[in-house]
Amino acid sequence: MNNSETTKLITPLSPLRNLFDRGMTVLAVGLTIVGMSPLISVLWNIISKGLPGLTAAMFSKPIIDDGFANAVVGTLTMISIASLLSIPIGVATGIYLAEYEPNSKINRAVKFLNTILTGVPSIVVGIFTYDLIVLGSKKLFDFSYSALAGGISLAILMLPIIALTTEEVLKLVPNNLRLASSGLGGSKFQTISRVILPTAFPALVTGVLLAVSRGIGETAPLLFTALFAQDWASNLLSPTASLPILIFNLYNDPDPVKNQLVWTASFFLLSIVLFINLAARLFSNKKR
Repeated sequence: MNNSETTKLITPLSPLRNLFDRGMTVLAVGLTIVGMSPLISVLWNIISKGLPGLTAAMFSKPIIDDGFANAVVGTLTMISIASLLSIPIGVATGIYLAEYEPNSKINRAVKFLNTILTGVPSIVVGIFTYDLIVLGSKKLFDFSYSALAGGISLAILMLPIIALTTEEVLKLVPNNLRLASSGLGGSKFQTISRVILPTAFPALVTGVLLAVSRGIGETAPLLFTALFAQDWASNLLSPTASLPILIFNLYNDPDPVKNQLVWTASFFLLSIVLFINLAARLFSNKKR
């Protein structure tokens, strides 16, 4: 390539093309700002109204005493139950989808069902759990609404997310690692447990945290399963308060103290969700 051809390649863009390029850049930035405006507005509204009412006393008193400690405990209890149920089953399902006969009819059926479950509205899951767990337990064991039923409904929502995330993460593990493990005499189970899972562990943790983040903010399933309680729950088989249901039930309360409690609970719930998402992102970036 001679000097004249090189000069032609590095010739600046024509004024019209340069103007078009800058115009599209401005348009993209403007549309991004417009798209982010509702989100920023919601965040600012919750922070400005909820943060001033946050006090240490709220973390030690139940709702009946103008605190939300019982709602925090109820939320953490139900998300713990959901995690204990969904994480082992979800990870095991993802391993099966990625590592065992990925082209079989059973594999495709399981993946299809998980994909469908990810799109099912949460209120439908709540109705299903109400009919199966709440009404069933009322007939058989003489208890109905409970933290256990709420945890099961959240587990149903989290399960397909964890399963499909696990499948995609395991597919990203280089196949050379599988071949190397097999070449050294490792069995299928040893290859998965000692090579594939440790390699994919950071991304698996990220997927699990994102599933937990979704579950912790769900409202509709808990309306049909855990119900609500103004005071501390006596056990896992009794109606239990949660932060989303607190916000739902007390939002239109004319009492200014309860109204402030709603905004403060919203701010605290938002903080938990943001913390989990940031932790997932930081953990993923650190281990990448």
